[in-house]
Amino acid sequence: MNTKLLKGSVIFAIATSALSIVSPVIAAEKLKVFILAGQSNMVGHASPHTIATLYHSDDARDKELIKLVFREGSGVSNKALEEQLVRARKLDELTGGISNDRIKKMAEGAEKTTLEAEAKKLKDAHEAYKQDVTAACVVSDRVYINSIADGSKKSGKLGVGYGGSDKKLGPEFGFGLSIAEKIDGPILLIKTSWGGKSLNYNFRPPSAGEYELNEKEKSGDKAAEIKKNASLNYRMMNESIRNVLDNLKENHPAYEPKAGYEIAGFVWFQGYNDQFSDEFRDNYKDNMISFIKDVRKEYKVPNMPFIIGVLGTGMTAEKVAENQVSLGQREAAKAPEFKDNVLAVESYTDYSLFSNEIFKKGWPKHYHEWDTVGSDRPYHYLGSGTFFVRLGDSFAKSMAELIGKQKK
Repeated sequence: MNTKLLKGSVIFAIATSALSIVSPVIAAEKLKVFILAGQSNMVGHASPHTIATLYHSDDARDKELIKLVFREGSGVSNKALEEQLVRARKLDELTGGISNDRIKKMAEGAEKTTLEAEAKKLKDAHEAYKQDVTAACVVSDRVYINSIADGSKKSGKLGVGYGGSDKKLGPEFGFGLSIAEKIDGPILLIKTSWGGKSLNYNFRPPSAGEYELNEKEKSGDKAAEIKKNASLNYRMMNESIRNVLDNLKENHPAYEPKAGYEIAGFVWFQGYNDQFSDEFRDNYKDNMISFIKDVRKEYKVPNMPFIIGVLGTGMTAEKVAENQVSLGQREAAKAPEFKDNVLAVESYTDYSLFSNEIFKKGWPKHYHEWDTVGSDRPYHYLGSGTFFVRLGDSFAKSMAELIGKQKK
């Protein structure tokens, strides 16, 4: 007998057997798709360098978030943040803040030239710090995103830059990185967001009924146009989502048609523009319930896990509790039919109080110090990267909780 031939046959048989055992394990996994939608705070107006404010915190969760969002060995640290704040305060002292008044008022001469040179050196260091922090942010190889954030439209690996511009971020960054720690398989985020839009009018869901013009709208010469554009952003949202779902391989290289995909959850963060009308405020709960039901029907996912980000620009529990929109969001999540598949997530608890302390000092005169920790107004949660990373993580934790309940 040819022993070499026999040995080869045995090895081949073992290898084939092992392959048949391993194959199901290494087979392509179903693509998990998460939809994120809303208005300007879903768009995102935070500059990435403000994420480094996490280092100012001693909170254990913030320390974990630092590991989540920054590359190991990036050089970003509490020491770097503190040194930057010292430079920023010195720069504001020299210049008078954003106005540069102190230098402008000086008479021409050697003293002014010296001061201008010192200010330039500090400004250059200030900008270099911002660039270094931004460059230190993680880019995911597993989570991809297709994003519409007002006029900023882009897709690719999840990183910073999917906010209102390629230099901004919203909750998608923290959410995507955090949810990837909690579920298996490739992940795709589809974000559709436009600033200044209400649920009652712009995102009005079909089952909420036809939009009724108020007396002022009825009497104007644009009544027909107003009526026609009701629910426009709801329709645009679904059109954008469908376009991505029809082209999944273009949006995530790990997508395999045989494995398929599932819409694993929806995150909604909106509400600011519904505050300013009795009708919009009073109908928020019912509109939100209709929105959730209609989205689930649209994508044929009856119990789609759904997260409602509660409007929290009031910053404190007391102020948020005075806001009818915030109350409507909480109440909608508690609807009996949504038990174990909808959660309301508070946003005020993730507010960057440190950034707010500096904002309250008077940001124009303390501009460079402020620019280190924030980048927008209070209604955009101060444009704090720390806030948006925290909030994205809060969304992901609640999403994972809902997904877990559905598996039981």
